[in-house]
Amino acid sequence: MHIPHSKMAAVLGLGLLAGSVQAALNAVDPGPYALANGNFAAWYQDTHGRALDLCLSRAVSSRVAGAPGAPSYMCSLLPSPGIYDDTQLTVFPTNFPDEAFWFTGDAFIQQAGINLTYVSALEAAFNGGVPKANDQISFARIRIRVDVPVAGTYTITHPYGVEVINVPAAGTGAINMTRDLGIAGPGVYSGALKGDVGPFLRSVNGPYTETNPDTGAAETFIGDPNLTEEVTGSPFGTNYVRVQGPGIDVRTNLFAVSGKLSTVELPTPALVERSTYSRGADASGAVVEQQDVFLQAPPPPGKASFVDTAAGPTVEMTEATATGHWYGQSASAATPLANVSVTADNSTAVASSTPTTVPSPLVDLVTISRAEFRLSDNQLTLVASSSDQTAPPVLSAVASNGAAIGDLAGDGSVKTLSTGLSPIPPARVTVTSANGGSDTEDVVILP
Repeated sequence: MHIPHSKMAAVLGLGLLAGSVQAALNAVDPGPYALANGNFAAWYQDTHGRALDLCLSRAVSSRVAGAPGAPSYMCSLLPSPGIYDDTQLTVFPTNFPDEAFWFTGDAFIQQAGINLTYVSALEAAFNGGVPKANDQISFARIRIRVDVPVAGTYTITHPYGVEVINVPAAGTGAINMTRDLGIAGPGVYSGALKGDVGPFLRSVNGPYTETNPDTGAAETFIGDPNLTEEVTGSPFGTNYVRVQGPGIDVRTNLFAVSGKLSTVELPTPALVERSTYSRGADASGAVVEQQDVFLQAPPPPGKASFVDTAAGPTVEMTEATATGHWYGQSASAATPLANVSVTADNSTAVASSTPTTVPSPLVDLVTISRAEFRLSDNQLTLVASSSDQTAPPVLSAVASNGAAIGDLAGDGSVKTLSTGLSPIPPARVTVTSANGGSDTEDVVILP
C-alpha cells in the first residue's frame, strides 16, 4: 500500500544538497474553485500534456484486494481520526482530508545496507494543518530518507534530479531530506508549477480504469498506488532511483504511482526553444540555407511539425529520447524575423488535448568567440559572428549593466570591436544581431 506522507513541510536533513535540476509543470486550473474540491485547484497539467484532478475518488483497485479497514484506493487517501473518515462521503470542511494529492510517485530500496524511501508528490494541504476555509496551500515535494551503512558522500539520482549528500555518520535516518516548493499563500496554486515535480511519472502498464462507487462514473488513473511498477515520464530519462556511495551502487525502477486523469479539454503544451537559420555558399558558390527548430512538447505518440518562413511543405519533427524535446530542419530559403508556424498535437495520447500552434520568429545564430578585457589599458575586445554569411547583419554589443558598448565592424559574417572602457570591466557582454539572434558570454579578464 502507499506509505502516508507527513503532515506538513519538514525542511532539509543532514548534508549538502547539490545538482538537483528544476523540472516544471505547464498549467493549473485558474478557478473559480469548487467546494467539492475543498476550494483547491481542480487540476494541474504537465508538459507532457496530462492533466490530473485532485484525487479524492474512493475507487478501488481491481488488481489488488483491500483489507478490512484498508481499501485499496486508487487515490492516496489518508484517513485521519476526527478529521477525515474515508468510510463517509467527502464534504469540505467537515469530512475532508488534511492531505490530498494530485500526484504521488514513491519508490523503496532495501539492499546492500541501504534502506531508502523516495517520495515525489504534488500535494494539497492546509497552512494550519487541518481543513479550513481560506487556508488551502499546494506544493511540489521531493523527499528522500535513507539509512546508510557507512559515512561518506552519496549521490542519489531520481526521476526529477540528482542529489549529492555528505553523510558524516552512518545509521538510521542518516539522510533525511524534504524539499517542498511552491507554497504561494492560501488559495494561490501557481507556485507549484515551478517545483521539482513534473512531468508526472506514470505506469508503463497503465492507464487503469476503475469505477467511482459514489458516482458510478468510470475514472482513469495513471498508475495503481497499491502496486510497484516501471514508469515513464522523467524529464531526464531517469525513470529510476539510484544510490551511489562508498562501495555501494543500488537502484530500483519500480514505483507506486497515483493520479486521476482529468477530462478537462486543454491545449497541447508547446514551447519553442529555438528557431534559427543559417545561410552561406558551398564550394561551387551556390547559396545553401537551412532552418532549425527546437521544441519542447509531449513526446510520442504526440506529434510535432512546423511550416517554415518560405511557406513550404510541412516539416515533421522528430523526438528520440521520450523526454519531449523535438527537432526539425528545413532547407527552404529563410526570411529573417518572419514567423515559423510550429504545431504540437497530443490528442493521440490524451483525447482531451487540442492541437497548439505557436508562431516563432526566425533569427540568426550569433556566436561570441572572444570577449576579453585588458586591465593594463582598459581595452575591451570582442569577436562575434552570425550564421547569416550571405547578408551579414549588424551586430551590437551591450554590457551586463545595460550600457551600450557599440557595433562590431567587419565586411563578412565575423565582426570585431575593440574599445576602451573604464573604470571597471563588464562581467558579461551580450551581442545582438539586427536579425534577432543574440549570445551572452562572460568577459575574460587579462593583465
